[in-house]
Order: sequence, then C-alpha cells, then structure tokens
Amino acid sequence: MQRITPDQAHPLFDTAATRRQEQAMAATLPPHKLMQRAGRAVAQLAQSLAPHARTVWIACGPGNNGGDGLEAATHLARSDRQVIITWLGSPEALPEDARKSWDKARNTAHITWSDTPPDHLTPQDLCIDALLGIGVRASNPPAAAPSATPSAAGSVLAQWLTQLHTSKAPVLAVDVPSGLDADTGQYALGLEAAASEGPAGNTGARYTLSLLTLKPGLFTAQGRDAAGQVWLDDLRAPSFPHTPLSPTPEGHEPPTAWLAGPPALAQRRHASHKGSYGDVAVVGGEGLTQRGMGMTGAALLAASAALHAGAGRVLVSLLDPTETAEISAQPELMLRRFEALELETLTVVCGCGGGQAVRNVLPAVLQRAGPLVLDADALNALGAEGSLQQALKARAARQHTTVLTPHPLEAARLLHTHTAQVQAHRLAAAQQLARQFQCVVVLKGSGTVIACPQGTPIINPTGNARLATAGTGDVLAGMIGAYLAQGMPPEQAAAAAVFAHGQAADQWPEQMPLTAGRLAQRQA
Repeated sequence: MQRITPDQAHPLFDTAATRRQEQAMAATLPPHKLMQRAGRAVAQLAQSLAPHARTVWIACGPGNNGGDGLEAATHLARSDRQVIITWLGSPEALPEDARKSWDKARNTAHITWSDTPPDHLTPQDLCIDALLGIGVRASNPPAAAPSATPSAAGSVLAQWLTQLHTSKAPVLAVDVPSGLDADTGQYALGLEAAASEGPAGNTGARYTLSLLTLKPGLFTAQGRDAAGQVWLDDLRAPSFPHTPLSPTPEGHEPPTAWLAGPPALAQRRHASHKGSYGDVAVVGGEGLTQRGMGMTGAALLAASAALHAGAGRVLVSLLDPTETAEISAQPELMLRRFEALELETLTVVCGCGGGQAVRNVLPAVLQRAGPLVLDADALNALGAEGSLQQALKARAARQHTTVLTPHPLEAARLLHTHTAQVQAHRLAAAQQLARQFQCVVVLKGSGTVIACPQGTPIINPTGNARLATAGTGDVLAGMIGAYLAQGMPPEQAAAAAVFAHGQAADQWPEQMPLTAGRLAQRQA
C-alpha cells in the first residue's frame, strides 16, 4: 500500500481497463479471495488513519463496493471499536462475493446493524464510504438498491451521501468517493447536490483507497476535492516497472493516462551562452488605443515567466503601436515592433492579453513562427475563424510545433460545444483537440490534462486553488515557451511547465498572497 504523492509518475486505468485486470486476476485466485484482500486493505488503512477512533460507521451499498466495506467491518470489529453498518441492499440480489462478505459480517460479534447513520460521530471517529464503486457514470444516475423502490432508495442514498460529505469525522472512500465517475472525475446526475453539501474547511479529512489500479477521475475535475488524500493498494497484482517512456509489456494492460511526476530538467553546461537557451517572443497585450481596455500586463507577465524559466532572451511585442509599457522593473525584457520580429527564428507565445488586436497578427504568426504557444485571445480568435484553424492545421503538416493552452471555456469554443461538456469529459476533450489540430493541448483546470495527437494523455497532480487569480495562465504560457526555446519536446515542455507552475503554488508560503507577478518571478 502506498500514498500517492507528486514525487513519481503513476499509470492510471479507466473503468474498462480496471475491470479487465480484475477479471484476469480473479481467475487466478480462489473464489472470494480478491474481495478478502480488498476488505483487509480497507481495514488496515482505516486503523492507520484513525488509530484512536471509538466508532466506525461503514456505509455499504448493494454491490461489490459494499462487499468490500462489509469485509472490512469484520476486521475492524475485532478491535476495541464500535462498528456500525448501514446497508443499502438485499441479500438475494447481492453478487456472489458480496453475499459471502455479508454472511460473514452478519455473524461477526461487535457489529451493529442500523437503518440510520450514527448521529454522535466526532472528529476522532471514522466514516467508511462503501456505497458505490467504479460502475457509476456521470451521465447516468446510479441504479437504485433492489431492496426498495427507486425513489426510496435514491432518497436514502442521497441522505447518506450528504451525511458523509458533511461529517466532521474523517471519511475513507473505498476505491472512489461514491457517486464520482472514476473515468472523468464528475459526479453522477442527481448526486451533485449531496456532494456539494459540505462547506470547505468545515468537515473532516477526506481519503480514498484506490484498489487494484489508480483511476483518472481521482485526479481531475471534481475528483481532486472529492478524493482528498489518495492511497493505492494493488491487491498483490502482478506488476512491471511502469514509466511514461517505457512500452507496456505484452499481456499487460496499457495505461489510460499517466499521473505526472517531477520533470527531468537538463543541467546547463558551463560552456554555454544565452544563445544556447533560445529566444522567446511574447506577442500580445492590447493597449488602450483600440478599445480603451489595456491588457499589456498579461504579455509582460508571460515574458517575465519566460525569462525566469530560463529562456536565453525574451522579446515583448505589444499590440498597440503607441504603447510604451513601463518595463524598467525588468530591464532584461526587450521591446520589439511586431514587424521587426524574425518569427522564423523565435519561439513565440501569442495571445496573452491580445484582445481583438491579436487577430491582425495571428495569420502571420501561424504561418511564420517557429515553436508556438497559443493562449487566451489567440485561442478565442481560432475558435471564431475557420481560416485560422486551417492555418493551424497546416503548421502540423509542415512539422511545426504548436502548444494550445485553453481553459475549459476556450476549449469549448474550439470544439463548438459547452463548458459543461468539456468539464464532464476532460481527458476526451483534450485528446479531441490534440487530434483535431495536430498539436499538444494543455487543458487547464483542477488536474490539468496534457494531450498530444498520439500517445497517452497526462494528468498533472500539482497546483491548488490559489492559482485561481488573474494572470497565472499567462505565467504558464510563458513558462512553456521558455522550455520549448531550450529544446524540450513539446509534450515534455508542456508537462514540465504545468508541474513546476503547480508546484510553486503548492509550496507558496501561507502568509504570502499568491499573485501572478510573484509567481512569474518565483518569489515564494
């Protein structure tokens, strides 16, 4: 069993891949053995997380996830604890393995069966969520328990979930938090309200023990908040050394995605110079002249980030010929008129604060730029004009590197859909964009997704809500540009920048406000 931290990469497997591995492993073991291992693992982690808990409430559902909870109950009941089981199911409808665990739990002393959750739990106690497993799809409500009418079962399920989400006692979820889609990180229809009941900071700690495999939905969208601290127990499954660069051996399931680990950044040679690390040109920053809405700060933030991420030289081309931005605080930055840029020789970051003015330069940028990062208003222009999209695709045909960095709304515009659809299928949306435009895509948000036209997508594990402030996206674009300028392959450059960007936020001093300007300069 191991706690999942950002210090190494991990393979992620969706529900279908996990089911295949589960079936293959179960076929090599005696009946019921896999559930016994799962229940024991749950009990062991429960005892470790809450060693002094006097009461353990285990909410069990009607399937095998509930069976894991019932199996755990028999182990926990042997310790000096009050174990209370609430169960949503019927014996005759239980899967075979879960029925065996139910029989065992019914005949175990020191287990209390209850129709209602306990109302006396304290922060020193523990809740175990074994209601719903990995079979829940966000697009479909979970099936009602066979022991009751659908409406009654649904009502009880929602009540229990609300109590779990609002509990001041720690909650340990078995495999995935109940109601969460293990593939997408979104809650199932009808369970969103229950999931949002618990206000941040007013509930106990949240833990998830992922069994056999790690699931993508634990690390993106709503999954990161829901899962809390994630642990993995592989249930002694046969394994091989997984790395993002190593091929999957024959006979083993290939990962659905990768959870990123720390990037391997190249060491600088002593015998190098500024030309060794590339030139970045930031094109953006609409001035006040055009619409009375100055956004030069966004371009300067991206440029500052590129400078501090190691680019050899950074040029700034502001999209207002009358603009004379004050950059004396960063004299290393060099101002250039757009027409003076030798785009073919530069790594270009385009769109930060570009407003409507970026449309005038984007055709030339798409045609002439070397490695290119498109952000913000450049993406909005692409989403609105088919000719620009064709120019973007033509870059791939010429084998020119492009990285897109959309947030969910910008991704929705490019895909001609709605933000909710993008958020409901973050991995799929990023992959669709990457294939459609033949470039690397960084879909920002909780659990940022990095996708390329071929290969396995990456989910980033670093970052937090302190990044939800103006300008941090511009900083990320500048960092990606700097890594590209230094010669990193595009997917590696994007993943490394996203990881470092999030890690800076994770390590930021609590007493210091995080601003994009400070983030760009790594003043943490």
